[in-house]
Amino acid sequence: MLASKPLIIRVAIPSPLRRSFDYLVPDSFAESPPQRGCRVRVPFGKREVVGLVIESTDSSDFALEKLKPISAIIDRQPLLPESLFKLFIWAANYYQHPIGDALFSTLPVLLRSGSELPEIQIANWRATTLGKGLGPDSLKRSPRQRALMDDLLAESLIREDLLLETHSRAALKQLREKDLIELVMQKPEPVALNNLLREQPLKLHESQQKAMDAIEYHGFKSFLLDGVTGSGKTEIYLQGIEKVLRYGRQALILIPEISLTPQTEKRFRDRFNVPLVTLNSGLTDKARLDAWARAKSGEAQIILGTRSAIFTPLKDPGLIILDEEHDQSYKQQEGFRYSARDLAVIRAKQENIPIILGSATPSLESLNNCNQQRYQHLVLDTRAGKAVQPSWALVDLKAETLECGIGRSTLAAIRETISNKQQVLVFLNRRGFAPTLLCHQCGWVAECRSCDARLTVHRGRGRLICHHCNYQQRTVHQCPSCQGRELIAAGEGTERSEAWLQESFPDTPVLRVDRDSTRNKGAMQKVFDTANSGEPCILVGTQMLAKGHHFANITLVVVLDADSGLFSADFRSHERMGQLLVQVAGRSGRGSAAGKVIVQTHQPQHPLLQLLINEGYSQYAKLLLDQRQLTQLPPYNQMAIIRAESNNPNSAEMFLRAARNLAETISPPSPDLGYLGPLPALMEKRAGRFRYILQLSGQRRGDLQGLLSALCPQLERLPEARQVRWSIDVDPQEL
Repeated sequence: MLASKPLIIRVAIPSPLRRSFDYLVPDSFAESPPQRGCRVRVPFGKREVVGLVIESTDSSDFALEKLKPISAIIDRQPLLPESLFKLFIWAANYYQHPIGDALFSTLPVLLRSGSELPEIQIANWRATTLGKGLGPDSLKRSPRQRALMDDLLAESLIREDLLLETHSRAALKQLREKDLIELVMQKPEPVALNNLLREQPLKLHESQQKAMDAIEYHGFKSFLLDGVTGSGKTEIYLQGIEKVLRYGRQALILIPEISLTPQTEKRFRDRFNVPLVTLNSGLTDKARLDAWARAKSGEAQIILGTRSAIFTPLKDPGLIILDEEHDQSYKQQEGFRYSARDLAVIRAKQENIPIILGSATPSLESLNNCNQQRYQHLVLDTRAGKAVQPSWALVDLKAETLECGIGRSTLAAIRETISNKQQVLVFLNRRGFAPTLLCHQCGWVAECRSCDARLTVHRGRGRLICHHCNYQQRTVHQCPSCQGRELIAAGEGTERSEAWLQESFPDTPVLRVDRDSTRNKGAMQKVFDTANSGEPCILVGTQMLAKGHHFANITLVVVLDADSGLFSADFRSHERMGQLLVQVAGRSGRGSAAGKVIVQTHQPQHPLLQLLINEGYSQYAKLLLDQRQLTQLPPYNQMAIIRAESNNPNSAEMFLRAARNLAETISPPSPDLGYLGPLPALMEKRAGRFRYILQLSGQRRGDLQGLLSALCPQLERLPEARQVRWSIDVDPQEL
C-alpha cells in the first residue's frame, strides 16, 4: 500500500523577503487542514509568527525533513473572501512588494497578532425599571441627561450609534451609573427596505439626472464623474448607494483624508437609516477590527474609509465610490506602495460591480482612460441649486505693496467681504510662522541637520521644525555663526498669516486649518461649527481646506502664492497646481451669494495660469495631456522607480548602478524600454540618509512588469543590497 503524500502549505509571513514559506500540516490537523486565506501559527527562525495560507500542495522545492510543521490553525474559515485574496496577490505582484508584508500591512493590527474575529453584536440602550419610574421633574439639574432619558422612554430600544448622533457618551455613562438605563447586545437584523431613508433624495438638475441615468449597477463598469466644484457629485453618490442598498448589497466609499470623515459621515447618516462604519488610521485597534468585522459579515451596509479601506472584505459588494479620485493621498508613499485608486478599479472588475470615480479636477490618467474608452465620462458642468461658478482675478505681486504676503488690494477685498457679513478663505500651502530663519548680518540660515531642507519657524510652539523628518529644536535668538541678534523670520506661513489677519480684523474670528492646528480632538468640528454659523469669519489654511469641504457662506477665496507649482522639477507639478487652484477656488460661492477668487502671483501672464482661469480645467488638462504625449511621460508611457537610500551616498549610487547593469542584461535599452539614472532624488538627503533613484520607462506595461519580476530576485542577492534600503515604486507619484 502506497503511503499518502504529505500535505504542504505555502504561507505568507510578514517579512521583507519576497517569497512564501513551505510548512508541513501534521496528522493532527489532517482531517481539517487550513484553507487558503486562513491564518496559522508557524515557527519562523527562533520565534513563532502568524502567517496566512496562500495555497496547499503535495510537493516542495525543499527536502521534507527540512520543513517545519505548523503550530496551530487560527481560522477554520478563510479570513478573506477569494476575490479579495486574489486582489492582494495581484497587488503584491504588480507593485513588486514582498507578499507577506503586503498581505499583513493592510489587515487590522489585532488580526496580525492572531486575535479572533469578534462576534457581531449591536449595542442598544433601554430604560431600566427604575428609569421607567422616573417622575417628570427628575434630572432637572441635568438637562442633557433628561433629554437622553426622554428619548429612551419614548422608544423601547435605541441603537447606540443613533443615540450618539444627538447625545454625548458622558450622558450615557452617567445615566448607566445611576442604574436608569442599561445596555442590551443583540445580533443585527437587516433594515427593512421601506425604512432605508431618513430623508428624501434631492431633486437632480439636468446634468445630474443625465449622469445618474447613465450609471449601470449590474456588472463591472468604470464611470468618471467629472463635475465642477459644487455640482452635486455627492448627491449622485447618495442616490447610487440607495440603489445598491435596495438590491441588498454593500457600498464602499473612499475619501482621501481623515479630515473629510466627519462631514462625509454626517451626510450619509442624515440620508440613510442603515449601519455605517468608518475605517481609517485614527481608530483604536479594537474599533478598527470591529468595523472591519462588521463589513465582512455584511452587517455594515455602508463602509467609509481612507486609502487602506480598499482592502476591506465585503459580504455582498455592490458599488465602489472613490471621491476626489485625483488626490495624491490615494498612493501609499512608504512600504507597500500601492495606489488605492487603481486597485479600486481592479477590485470592482474582480467583484463584477460598478465603480464611480469622482472629481472636479480628474487626474490625467483617468481622463486618458476616458479617451481610450476604458471609463465612461460623465460631465456635470453646472453647480447645483442657485450657485454659480466664482469669478477669478489675478493680482500681480510686482505691482503690490505686501504685508505678511497679502497685497493691499487683496486686503481691501477681504475687508469688503467681511463688511458684507460674508466669509473668507485664505489659502497658503505652507504651515508654520515662516519657512526660513536667517541672520540679517551674515546670511546664516537655520537648516536641518538631517535633510537638505531649512527649518520652519513655529512661533506659537517656540520651535524650529523640519517638515520632512520632524527634527525639532528651540528657536534661537542669537546667530550661531556671527553671534548677531538680528534674526529674521523670512517668508510667510499659515501661522503668520493668521496672526496678522487677526490683528487686522480684531472683531472677526480667524481660524487656522493645518496639521498643527487640527491635532486636538474636535478642532475641525470647531471650524465647521464656526463656518456653518453663517457669521463673518476668516479661514486660513493649507490644502486641508481644499479637499471636498462644503462651506456655504464663503464668498471670497484668496490664494496667497500661486507660483510654487509653476517651476518645480517634478513633471506632475503643473497638473497638481491646476488641481489645487481649482479645488480651493471651488470653496467659494457654494451658497446663494456669488463667489470670487483672487490669485496672487508674480507671473500673471504665464500661459498656464491664463489658460486655467480663462478656459477652465478641462482645456488645461487637455493641453497637459498633449504635452505628456509629446514627451512620452505617463499616462502615455509606463514608469517605475527603484529607490535606494543609505547613510553613505556612494553606497546608494553603487547599488543602483549595479541594478541598472542587471536590468540592461535582462532587457537592453531600446525605443520601447529606457533607463535614467542613478540620480539623486529631488531632496537628496532626508532624515540623515542619502536618496537616489533609477527610473525605468516602458511603452508597454507587460514589458516593464516582466523586467521587474526578473530583476527583483537578482537585486536581493546583490552584495551592494546589504549596504542600503531599497524599494520599487511602480507608477510613482513622486520623484
